[in-house]
Amino acid sequence: MHLLRDPLLGARGRSRLSDTLVIGLGNSWRGDDGAGPAVARDLRDTVPARVHVYEGEPVGLIEDWAGADEVIVIDAVSSGAAPGTIRRLDPLAEPIPASLSQGSTHAFGLAETIELARTLGRLPARLTVYGIEGERFTAGQELSPPVQAAVERVVGELAERLRRR
Repeated sequence: MHLLRDPLLGARGRSRLSDTLVIGLGNSWRGDDGAGPAVARDLRDTVPARVHVYEGEPVGLIEDWAGADEVIVIDAVSSGAAPGTIRRLDPLAEPIPASLSQGSTHAFGLAETIELARTLGRLPARLTVYGIEGERFTAGQELSPPVQAAVERVVGELAERLRRR
């Protein structure tokens, strides 16, 4: 399905003028892979109107973040760290470590999408990635307790950060 686009609107119907975009990546039906969407759902009603929050998949990111001043992406990771570990990454400074993409449920992962955007010259001016270490990625909607606690911490941190701007 293709979205109809107004030249002044992005893929999600948001203004392509200066704004902040928060994207929760993942599959809410695969346990802790739902960490990104959970952050997006919990954050959506707490941020200023100029901040656009939605759930997505890596494959559409390059188009979705076009025109945004700042992009914040939240995704579950599987690197072997303790479940609930939160990593804040600046992929503009250095590529996302391959170890964070192990076991990704995305057909085309976040790290690959960012590197493609870098090659095409289509990275946003500011990009932050929050990786939340998952514990289980099996079928089911429930997040493990350490991941749920990490989701709450990320929501609190982002809500405060975005309100201050």
